[in-house]
Amino acid sequence: MTVTIPDEILSSTNISPMEMRIEIAAYLYEKQRMSIGKARRIAGLDLIQFQKELAKRNIYLQLGIEDLESEIRNLKLLQ
Repeated sequence: MTVTIPDEILSSTNISPMEMRIEIAAYLYEKQRMSIGKARRIAGLDLIQFQKELAKRNIYLQLGIEDLESEIRNLKLLQ
């Protein structure tokens, strides 16, 4: 599926198409409508870049129990 934003609307926002993609992706992630993996793909960024964009917007990572357990296992492996 492709979403088209008319040029006159995009130009009225004073942001580039790439910035618009990041804004949409960050919004959908913040509202828990999309996973971080899908949102970063919409934004066209790798995970670290997308996390930096979220931080600029004061959007916190949403970690579930499984995510936290995985992080704990990874930390134990590093010890």
